[in-house]
Amino acid sequence: MQNLWAWVAAHLTLWTFVGLFGQSMFMMRFVLQWIASERAKQSVMPEVFWYFSLGGGLIVFVYAVHQQDLVFMLGQGLGIFIYLRNIYFIIKRRRAAAGGTADA
Repeated sequence: MQNLWAWVAAHLTLWTFVGLFGQSMFMMRFVLQWIASERAKQSVMPEVFWYFSLGGGLIVFVYAVHQQDLVFMLGQGLGIFIYLRNIYFIIKRRRAAAGGTADA
């Protein structure tokens, strides 16, 4: 048991909490998607999914850079681009619906 506490004490750093926070943001996007789909009785992707994706992706990317983990850096880097693109489409649609141009 003493070895377990020594391991936990050695591995619980600020960066561990940063990584866990980013991962929990990813988890929340799936929880919210699940709730929205259950309410609609069909598969639904709520807008907030993309904001949680971007927030979690950025945090995990920063964590991956700190950890010098190329696999996570590449994976999150692509994901961040995809999340930003989807948020762009949301903003574009919202502006068009508000009477702006669709090309805004």
